[in-house]
Amino acid sequence: MAVSVYVPLMVTVVLSVLAPRLARRLAPGPAAWALAGGALVTALGWLGSLALLAFTGFAQIPEVAEEGRWSVTALRADDPVYLTVSAVATVALLASLSGLAVAAVRQVRHLLWARRECARLPGDLELAVLDDASPHAFALPGAPGRIVVSHGMLRCLGDTEREALLAHERAHLRDRHHLFQTAWRLTAAACPLLRPVAGTGGFVLERWADEAAAERVGDRTVVARAVGRAALASAKAPAGDSLAATGGAVPQRVRALLAPPPPKRTLPLVMGAALLAVSCASLAEAASDSEHMIEGAQFAACVTALKDPGLPSPPPGHGPCGRPPRGHDGPGRHLR
Repeated sequence: MAVSVYVPLMVTVVLSVLAPRLARRLAPGPAAWALAGGALVTALGWLGSLALLAFTGFAQIPEVAEEGRWSVTALRADDPVYLTVSAVATVALLASLSGLAVAAVRQVRHLLWARRECARLPGDLELAVLDDASPHAFALPGAPGRIVVSHGMLRCLGDTEREALLAHERAHLRDRHHLFQTAWRLTAAACPLLRPVAGTGGFVLERWADEAAAERVGDRTVVARAVGRAALASAKAPAGDSLAATGGAVPQRVRALLAPPPPKRTLPLVMGAALLAVSCASLAEAASDSEHMIEGAQFAACVTALKDPGLPSPPPGHGPCGRPPRGHDGPGRHLR
C-alpha cells in the first residue's frame, strides 16, 4: 500500500498536464468522451487514495482501534503512515467532498433553471426567436431542449451562416453536451487539479459542435465565418454558462475550421486508457492491502488477548487466532 496508494494521485497530476494538450489534437468527439471518462476515473481514484490514507491514520487512534478490536502497534509496524500525511489527506478529502457537494447543488440548480427557462420561452418549437436587438444565440438543455436566438444575432448573419449557427446549437442538444459539462465541473470541484481538463472540455465541446455544423452545411468556411461574426457581434455580451456558438477560444476554432477535418488518432486514447487502468489497479491493490493490514492487526490483538487474560477477549467472527490472515506467519509479522 505504501506505493500503490499514491499512484492514482500521480496519474491525476499527469492527466491534468497532458490531457489538455493531447485533446486539442484529437477529433473533438472522441476527445470529449476521453476527457469525460478520464476525469471521472481520476477523480474517483483521487478520492479513493485520500480516503485510504485518511483511514490508515484514523485507524491508529487508540479509541478507534479498541472499537475495531485491532492492534495499533501491529498496524503501525505493518504499514507506517505518518500522522502528518494522514492529517493532510483527511483535510484534502473533506475539502474535496465539500467542493463536490457544493458543485452538485449548483449543477442541479442550473439544470432546473434551464428547464424553467425552456418552458417560459414563446412557442413550442425547438427554435425560439427573441425580440431583442442584442446578439444572443445559445442552447438550453431541457426535456426537450430549446435553441434561443435573438433578432439582433440573426441580422448579423447571412442565410447560410444562420443555418450553420443553428446546426451548431442543435449539435449541442443532440449530443447532450450539458452532461459532459456537468461531469467536468463536478470532477474539477472534487479535484482542483482537474480544472485544466474542465477548461479544455468546454473548448472541445464547441469544436465538436463546429464539426457537426460543418458536416451538416457542407462548407467549413461558412461555419468559420458564422462563428467569427457571431463572436464579434456578441463580444460585449458573454454567453456565460450556456452552450453558445461564441464560447471557447474563437480564433482557434476558426483556424481549425479553415483547416482540413482533424484526423482520427487512436494511440493517445490507448495510452490514456492504459494509464487509467494502472490507476484503477493500483487503487484496488491499495484497498486490498488495507484490508489485509486490518486483518493482521486484528489477528495480533487476538493473540495478545489470549496470552493476557486481563485483556478483553476478541469477539466471535473477527478471525480465529489459530489461522493467521494471508501474508502473515505470526502475530504482527507481515510478509509483503
